[in-house]
Amino acid sequence: MLTRLTISLIATTALVGLSACEQSQAEAVSRDEQAFDPVYDSVDTRLLEGDLVNFHVVMSGARDGQDVYQYAECAAAQYALIRGFGFARHVRTTIDSEGSVWKGDSVYTISSALPRGLKTIDAEVTVSNCEDNGIPTV
Repeated sequence: MLTRLTISLIATTALVGLSACEQSQAEAVSRDEQAFDPVYDSVDTRLLEGDLVNFHVVMSGARDGQDVYQYAECAAAQYALIRGFGFARHVRTTIDSEGSVWKGDSVYTISSALPRGLKTIDAEVTVSNCEDNGIPTV
């Protein structure tokens, strides 16, 4: 049987835990509120086989991995257009950061028709969005 002291300790612990959660959520800054002064350093493109293309991107000043992912996506979209294709499909991306330098290693397939899968991009629309957001392409 629980004693009043035990119940009181459980309740106090729960309240402290909730207070800590509220404080950490209040301190969290949304991605859009973070300082963002990107430097898009480089894109290295390698045709792997057939329609499979590898993109290595390097940037600094990224807020998080999403900025690196978008940089690689912009490169893939422009590459597809340069090669006369209208679409790309994301296969995989790995992202590393060391200090303020972020590196992305992405693989995309490029195609003239909308490829199967969930992570497809319309190259023209994506390149336009990249230009609107100041993200360089290949």
